[in-house]
Amino acid sequence: MRASDADRDRIADILRDALAEGRIDAEEHSERIDAVYRAKTVGELEPLVRDLPATNRRPDSVSYAYGPEEAAGPAENLVAVFSSSTRKGRWRVGRRTNAFSLFGNIEIDLTEALFEQRLTVINATAIFGNVEVRVPENISLRGSGNGVFGNFDVHTLEAADPEAPVVVVNGYSVFGNVEAKPKRGRRIADLHDRLRKHLG
Repeated sequence: MRASDADRDRIADILRDALAEGRIDAEEHSERIDAVYRAKTVGELEPLVRDLPATNRRPDSVSYAYGPEEAAGPAENLVAVFSSSTRKGRWRVGRRTNAFSLFGNIEIDLTEALFEQRLTVINATAIFGNVEVRVPENISLRGSGNGVFGNFDVHTLEAADPEAPVVVVNGYSVFGNVEAKPKRGRRIADLHDRLRKHLG
């Protein structure tokens, strides 16, 4: 049976909880998440969590005011072909963002963004181009990918707060550059109050 976005999100939630509980490490989480979003069938998804308990989110342990869990909508797509594309300022970050740069430049700045879910996945591809991701200093940042005559560089971060947002950057570069790192001095000061006011 073909896997739906909801199926993938269910598996991603189990992996997120397993990471928060220390059942898997950051590298294994990154590998499994990458496999989740490559999976075409439900049969490919189930082995990724077979060795983990299917825990549900516990409302009493949530310290961040994430919005209500909704079915995943379409991914946001940023494309730069012989051009540039920028996403920054105050914006609502979706679960998935696809960034494709061909002889172009893409900047994704999450330092003022509103995270409505805990896990955000950015799939970045740079071919003779550049994709730059900037995040606040106090979130978790992970990623996996490689460069072919290019650079793929994710500065791994682990937030002190286990409920802080997690941004995973996956992808590759060919004669290009994919870079994700924190922006000095930019922090999510009080995400709980900020989202409570915004979602009102």
